[in-house]
Amino acid sequence: MTDQGGRRDLAAILQPLLRALIAAELPVLARHEISMWGYVVLGALDGSPARTQAALAQAIGADKTRIIAILDDLQRAGLITRSPDPDDRRVRLLAITPAGHRVRMAVQDEIQANEERVLGFLQAADRDAFLRAAQTLSALPPGEITGR
Repeated sequence: MTDQGGRRDLAAILQPLLRALIAAELPVLARHEISMWGYVVLGALDGSPARTQAALAQAIGADKTRIIAILDDLQRAGLITRSPDPDDRRVRLLAITPAGHRVRMAVQDEIQANEERVLGFLQAADRDAFLRAAQTLSALPPGEITGR
């Protein structure tokens, strides 16, 4: 729906695009035998120091009790390790394995190849402006977006 200025709400504009992008990612994830949340976890762990399960859950916006099953799957697949924290044996430190890094990179390469194809529908200047704007807005703290 458009307002009197002729512009639709951002969520109404972006939601169909996001839904289609996610739909395009699902077969890629399936080919690599990883879930969307698994891919998010690997991305959060790749290139960062080991994190605790609780810190990881907070960083990616996941429920800390529900993330355990995802971590179990990733560990069984040899994509992450969980080791006791030497300072507190009740805490588990997470790290991505070389295999996990390879899977994450392969998935990301396939996803971004499709994104490049989609972005090819834009003129170069529009593409660059869209990516800059999307990165700027997605980096905003949630409170800035909700107004709280």
